[in-house]
Formats: sequence, structure tokens, C-alpha cells
Amino acid sequence: MPKTPSPAAAMPAAPRNEYTVDELARVTDTTVRNVRAYQDRGLLSPPEKRGRVGVYDDTHVSRLKLINHLLARGYTLANIQDLIKAIDEGHDLRSILGLETAIGSSWSQERPKKYSLLELMQLFGGKASPTMLGKAIELGLLEREGLSFVARSPSTLAAGATMAREGVPTPDLLDALRVSRPHFNAIAKALVDLVVRRLDHYEAGALPPPADVPALVDAIWRIRPLSMVLVESEMNRALEEASGDYLGDRVAGIMEKLGHVHDGDSASQVKPADPPKGRKK
Repeated sequence: MPKTPSPAAAMPAAPRNEYTVDELARVTDTTVRNVRAYQDRGLLSPPEKRGRVGVYDDTHVSRLKLINHLLARGYTLANIQDLIKAIDEGHDLRSILGLETAIGSSWSQERPKKYSLLELMQLFGGKASPTMLGKAIELGLLEREGLSFVARSPSTLAAGATMAREGVPTPDLLDALRVSRPHFNAIAKALVDLVVRRLDHYEAGALPPPADVPALVDAIWRIRPLSMVLVESEMNRALEEASGDYLGDRVAGIMEKLGHVHDGDSASQVKPADPPKGRKK
């Protein structure tokens, strides 16, 4: 009699992002040289080898983000090496990696894409001026890589290009993004706070008990997509209200103008009625 697969075996594996060393350095805001150095010191596990190419995944992204975070807080590489050693030896500090992945890993499954200048010109219908490219780089929409450009979010770039081809001035579009970005940052912080708040009932500076970690990590993974649904829903509502208000005001203005023109035409074109025959004026 065939064995019934366990629920864990029946569950599909979560999709795993894969990166070359250049892509890994880009998504973690570090350098290829640092990646190599961390590997040499044992802070970062080696990549999976496929022929002559090393393939990294999200566990490397999480580890690099942890290293960057600790460096920013003033820890030395020697301190971090001791911490990583303790984690790899199976101490309770291992819990931090599961939480680091759940909280800090990429919220988008998009892969960066490289464009030549000619491809960008064609994408934007010939409207990719040097000034526009400079503003896009300043906003982080594009990054220079030699003579090419890399977009971390190709879908965002494609949406902007479509709007530009439809007649929306590209400088205005970039200005709108620049003005709205602080608001998106505030929204993101509020939502991340909701996720991280699950840790608040534990002692400050302490990890949750090992027995609590699996359920906590699972809860955070379930909350993440719900946060994205909330953002999309609220954005749709706000767009509907803004466009409805604008459309209503615009139509009201047109109707008012048409009404004034009609009244004026009536006053100038309609003559007073002639008095009935036989009656003197």
C-alpha cells in the first residue's frame, strides 16, 4: 500500500531567488570584493557551483544584510565572525537568521535587468534624455554599469516608459515619484512596524525562545503578502477618490462655462416679442 505523503512533503517549496555574484552585491548594497572577502573569512557560505558560475540565493542575501547591519552598528568583522561561528555551531543565535530572512528579505520577486542606452531610447520612444537618465539614477530607478544601465525593477521602468509614450512628460513623472517617495517610505515603515511588532512581547535585545521561532517566522511570512494587499487596496481607493474629485471639478467647471455661454447667447440673440396687432406700443 503506497504511503500517504506528509503535509510537509505535499507543500510546494517556496520559490528561491538566485543571483550571480554581481547581482548579489547589487541587491545587498555591497561590492563583489566584499562578498569574496566575507567568503574567505568564513562569514558567508560559498555559492553553489554550476560549471564555472557560482549561484547564490536568498540565504546569502540575508547573511549579507545581517553583516551590513552589524557593521553599521559599529561591530568589527572579528566580532561578527564570532557571532556567525556561534550561529553555525547551532547555538540559539541561529534563530536570528530565520527571523532576518522573514523580516529583511526582498519583498519583490523581480530580477534586475540590464539595458543599453539604445534600448532605453527605444523603450521611451526617443525621450530618454541625459537629464532624464540623471534623475532616474538619482532616484535609484537606474544604476550605471559601465556603458549600460541596470533597473532593479524592470516593471516600474516599463510602466514609466508606457506613460511617457502616452504623452506624460517624463520630467513630470520623475518629479511625481520624487514627491511621493517620502509618503511611500512612511507607509512602508508603518507596515514593517506591524510585522516586527510581533517581537515586542519578548524581552528587548533577546531572541524569542527556540520553541516560539517557527510559528513566529511562519506568521511573519503570512503577514507580508497581506501587507501588500493592504497597500494596493488603499492605493486604489486613493486614486479613485483623487481622480473622481478632479473629474467632478473639471466637469463642473465645463458645465458652468457652457451655462454662461448659453445665457449670453440667449441675451444677445433673442429679440423682444412684438406687441399684439391693434395695440399701440
